[in-house]
Amino acid sequence: MMKQLNLLLAIFLILFSTMLLSCASIKYGKPIDPNATEETVNLYQNLARLSKKHTLFGHQHATEYGHGWTGDEDRSDVKSVTGSHPAVIGVDFSGFSGRPQDIIQKNKDNLRKIVSDTYDRGGVVTVAWHFSNPVSGDGFYWKDSTSKPAVRYIIPGGEAHENYKEILDGIAEWAKSVRGSDGKLVPMIFRPFHEFDGDWFWWGKSHTTREEFIDLWEFTVSYLKDSSDVHNFIYAFSPDNRYLTEEEYLERYPGDEWVDMVGMDNYGDLGRNNTSIDTAALKLKIISDYARKNKKLAAFTETGLESIPDTTWWTETLLKTMNRDKMRLAYVLVWRNDAKSPTHFYAPFPGQVSVPDFLKFYRDPYTLFENDLVNIYRK
Repeated sequence: MMKQLNLLLAIFLILFSTMLLSCASIKYGKPIDPNATEETVNLYQNLARLSKKHTLFGHQHATEYGHGWTGDEDRSDVKSVTGSHPAVIGVDFSGFSGRPQDIIQKNKDNLRKIVSDTYDRGGVVTVAWHFSNPVSGDGFYWKDSTSKPAVRYIIPGGEAHENYKEILDGIAEWAKSVRGSDGKLVPMIFRPFHEFDGDWFWWGKSHTTREEFIDLWEFTVSYLKDSSDVHNFIYAFSPDNRYLTEEEYLERYPGDEWVDMVGMDNYGDLGRNNTSIDTAALKLKIISDYARKNKKLAAFTETGLESIPDTTWWTETLLKTMNRDKMRLAYVLVWRNDAKSPTHFYAPFPGQVSVPDFLKFYRDPYTLFENDLVNIYRK
């Protein structure tokens, strides 16, 4: 009799858990990867849930280095100011190709620790990819004198396609090796080919056709999740800010079956000389509205004011922009603090002139930092 009761209880718990997961999927959507890990699904749906009232704050390379320092354990400039790391830590796959193999392996080992440490603390990881041109080998920026339009060469049928698959194999192998102290694979928001509507990267608009870019996106996502069994990625699509309508935003969009998160990088509208909260908010609302209609996540994937000379930029510009139209944004990320440059920084450090205002930004109920996150990888 006791065995039968235990069996019935186990069946009930399984059915109840399945029902909860189904309800969450209906309400918040789910990743495009049907085999996404439980932690990845939970992160996706918790970001959607939290974005109804909050936005996570992120900083690129926050725990790798900062203003005047590099490699210190459990340090970030944001933590030095607020007592908490950013909720979202930005990292990069830039060191995963185009370099000697021993350097690539060292980069992978270093990044694995940064990502797993972030997960263990309860933070979120987003990955950019400043991808060195795999055909001309001259970095990720377009150089008129040397760069080749690599997209046409690396998509299926291109002469460098097999080389591109090898690069993706390296990313996949690494992604499947990154585990937290609980033994679980670490979920990551993967944001390849960002700012593609500009011309400064080799994958930019002037260097590839719409069809070629969409082919590249579809192949990349499919190869990782379907051929390489990477099931801990959330895929983010993020142009720069060169649009004013949903139609313009979607001009190179591959389709909802290929994208988990819609985002925007925007420095120009919130910059030093041309600040336009109305314009920036309009563009954010376009992606927020699209995400809500199609059960996607939306995010302000990059922004910032270099050197932060405006002492109230955090509350009077950034916060006002995001709060304008009851938008749902999973996170906002500002760019890095260079370790050596005295002027290239986007988050405050102790003594920087915007610290008092940043503390107001930090304490605002709308913003979430790492210490505010609770069980973001659980249902």
